[in-house]
Amino acid sequence: MSIPLGALEEIIDASGVAPQVEALLPIGVRRRQLRVRTLLAGMMLSQADQRPAHLTRVHQALTALPADDQLRLGVTEHWKAGPHLLTCRQTERTFGLVTDALAKDVPDGLPSHTLARICDDLLEASIPGQFKDASTALAVDWTDLETFSRPPSRGTSDCADPEASWGHRSGGGPGQDSELFFGYYASAGTMMHEEHGPPVPELARRMTVSSCRHDPARALVPVLTAMPGHGIPLGGILADSGYAHRDAAAWAIPLRGAGAQLVQDLHPADRGPRGTHHGAIIANGNLYCPATPRTLLELAPLARDATPEQAAAHDQQTAETARYKLGKITSDDHDGYHRVACPAVMGKIRCPLRPASMTLPRDRPEILTPPEHPPACCAQQTITVPADVNAKTRQKHDYPSAAHRRSYARRTGAERTFSTAKDPASNNIARGWTRLTGLTPLMLWLACLLVIRNQRILTAWHARQQDHARRAAAGLPPKTRRRRRQTLASLATAAPP
Repeated sequence: MSIPLGALEEIIDASGVAPQVEALLPIGVRRRQLRVRTLLAGMMLSQADQRPAHLTRVHQALTALPADDQLRLGVTEHWKAGPHLLTCRQTERTFGLVTDALAKDVPDGLPSHTLARICDDLLEASIPGQFKDASTALAVDWTDLETFSRPPSRGTSDCADPEASWGHRSGGGPGQDSELFFGYYASAGTMMHEEHGPPVPELARRMTVSSCRHDPARALVPVLTAMPGHGIPLGGILADSGYAHRDAAAWAIPLRGAGAQLVQDLHPADRGPRGTHHGAIIANGNLYCPATPRTLLELAPLARDATPEQAAAHDQQTAETARYKLGKITSDDHDGYHRVACPAVMGKIRCPLRPASMTLPRDRPEILTPPEHPPACCAQQTITVPADVNAKTRQKHDYPSAAHRRSYARRTGAERTFSTAKDPASNNIARGWTRLTGLTPLMLWLACLLVIRNQRILTAWHARQQDHARRAAAGLPPKTRRRRRQTLASLATAAPP
């Protein structure tokens, strides 16, 4: 799909990155013919035409423009000897100056602050104003970004890309959970619709690249926590167990401090009862009554192939578990402390230790054998919960309730972001997509690719909205995708032809 040059120029100008980078470049004896603004436009044009991220492709994209655009962008200039067309060497020279200016003096496998800000500004400028405040929810994920450099030989560390490192990615063979690759981790945050809000286009709003020697979850945290400072509030952060299992100080605490609400899948090692606090059982990010049935605390997430009957039974059990949960009665103070009350005090269960609760209707669960020596959570009206209790596992919805399952289902948008970037029929970011090495060139190219991806998503979005409006005007319901799935059981019981 071709994207007009004018649309790409508007994004570059709205981001304001071209003059910022130009100010960082050295002033030579002779003025450079290729400006940063034109270089970025050429990089985006090459990705819009589904070409590899090669500088020769940038040169081809620029020199293929109409003559008027070439003159306006400086691709063709009038020299003393006559018109001069931009050369590949000039393209390589300007790109080299840009990457040198944006790289760290001592590369360490993480982007510089300037490079991170440039990429953030480019992605933010690719989001139309009508969608900037449409949602604060972000689905996050990371993927592999293999370098073109061959890994160092066994026992050595010398290679063409010293910032790259060995990492793990999903295996491609049968029964292969993971495999090694040499390169970087690319992380992205994709806009998703609010839980009860209207649909929004799934646009990549933030991204970063880090060497595999660094934790990708920790590398993404400063990118996300910087968003409120730029006037973009954080809402729901949808993440899988790879993020949730990180140390609380590395993921959950800084995001929660920035105003985010976590909706994430818990790692199996973090599920179920994990100690007590003043007698209350710590489980799945909440505090529960000491008399909560063990089977309720050990509920696992609903299986993907669960039948409607199994889903209804699972939802009934999680709703029953919520009755035993200690209720939060105050918000977090500036130190992260809050207070919770006994579920019997809040009228959710019947307990002999709380005589007033015994007058509640009998549809509430009843504690038949209360503790012989009541702990603080049973003896006191409320208890204080410090910030370190459930710091890693606390999230917006009870895990694994139906509300959590519906909210977490939006996380697949992050996987769709990288699936489009890895589409073999389009811009496939596998090894060979670019032959440049180093974190700075890869991250700059990936930012341009995600800008183009956002434009493709917007084009498809507007086409769907027009189709919905056309069908509504004709009195037809919105077109939905029909899911056709045949199981082995259905095939086995099917009548012979």
